Amino acid sequence: MTTIIVSIMIVLLLLGFPMMIPLATAAFVGFFMTFGGLGQMETLIQQMMGGIRPTALIAVPMFILAADIMTRGQSAGRLIDMVMSFVGHVKGGLAVSTAASCTLFGAVSGSTQATVVAVGSPLRPRMLKAGYSDSFTLALIINSSDIAFLIPPSIGMIIYGVISGTSIGELFIAGIGPGLLILAMFSVYCIAYAILNHVPTEPKSSWRERALAVRDALWPLGFPVLIVGGIYGGIFSPTEAAAACVLYAVLLEFVIFRSLKLPDMYTIAKSTGLITAVVFILVAVGNGFSWIISFAQIPQTLLGAFGINEAGPVGVLIAISVAFFIACMFVDPIVVILVLTPIFAPAIAASGLDPVLVGVLITLQVAIGSATPPFGCDIFTAIAIFKRPYWEVIRGTPPFVFMLILAAALIIMFPQIALFLRDLAFR
Repeated sequence: MTTIIVSIMIVLLLLGFPMMIPLATAAFVGFFMTFGGLGQMETLIQQMMGGIRPTALIAVPMFILAADIMTRGQSAGRLIDMVMSFVGHVKGGLAVSTAASCTLFGAVSGSTQATVVAVGSPLRPRMLKAGYSDSFTLALIINSSDIAFLIPPSIGMIIYGVISGTSIGELFIAGIGPGLLILAMFSVYCIAYAILNHVPTEPKSSWRERALAVRDALWPLGFPVLIVGGIYGGIFSPTEAAAACVLYAVLLEFVIFRSLKLPDMYTIAKSTGLITAVVFILVAVGNGFSWIISFAQIPQTLLGAFGINEAGPVGVLIAISVAFFIACMFVDPIVVILVLTPIFAPAIAASGLDPVLVGVLITLQVAIGSATPPFGCDIFTAIAIFKRPYWEVIRGTPPFVFMLILAAALIIMFPQIALFLRDLAFR
């Protein structure tokens, strides 16, 4: 049965079908083989509908809508200007500013693709003009944008939390430490690159210019304060924080900045609706697929064949890292989380691992795979946005992928990188 399901998915993917079709087809075939017919098909439909029933998933369209409003408004530009005013003049400062801006906007939007557009579009021309190579610039934007997977709000963490039953609030707080660690690693590499390649520095901003930039960025900086502070202070649940973010984004861009007008809301809502529909269809068919393979004991069989159940906590974490990293090189991150999380659930429970630590590591591996050839989804976002050929986009990625893998290894060796803030906030 396992061979048939995997073969069906591979063939349909190679034929060019969107991922929801292979997942749904594999689920229906698996159901037929398990129950010997389609007489109880309503059971599978109920499982699919159950996948999109959790109230925590309401946060997904809310965060997507807030990100879309901010991407079309002034929030990204104000954050970029603030970061540039402080570090733009140091060696490699423009590149460091790009990485930091991606991190900040990720903390505002929770979307890697929105970050690529909002930060990459204005900063890529400036980096090219300053003397950075296009391959380095594209790789920096793509990989720095993936920090948005870790910094709250993270749509990937919401999906994982719903599937695994893990506290989304704890996941959000736990992602901050690893996100800042990766930003620090990227910043060191950017400085070294600028020194080795004799990239000139930007003009130094005066303290008055910095004060003005901070003043202009105070409103956008309210987003991470609203999300993290609201959840940490017990004011909001993650779902309520998402709704508050939408309200804040509307007030900011439509009323305070006046960068958007009421007719723009139709376009924004339509875009959000399309993205949300894709996400929820994936979640539904993914839940049905996960139920079928769990009912058929496929996860236990696979993990037992590879000896993962007896590998111990570190061995399980390494196996999870490898599996999610490789899978996200080929398949959409949400699909990977939906399919692989239930497969590893028995091994995670047996090894006694903290589900929050596992969630952070899974989210990091999803981020790495999303920016890794051959089919990382953020690579194709960059190709579409910047109109550059595939090989040019991926040429500069190896150093960043190496740093991300190193960050994953450090989290496995030193779990408190992820768990310190969680324990401080919730223990």
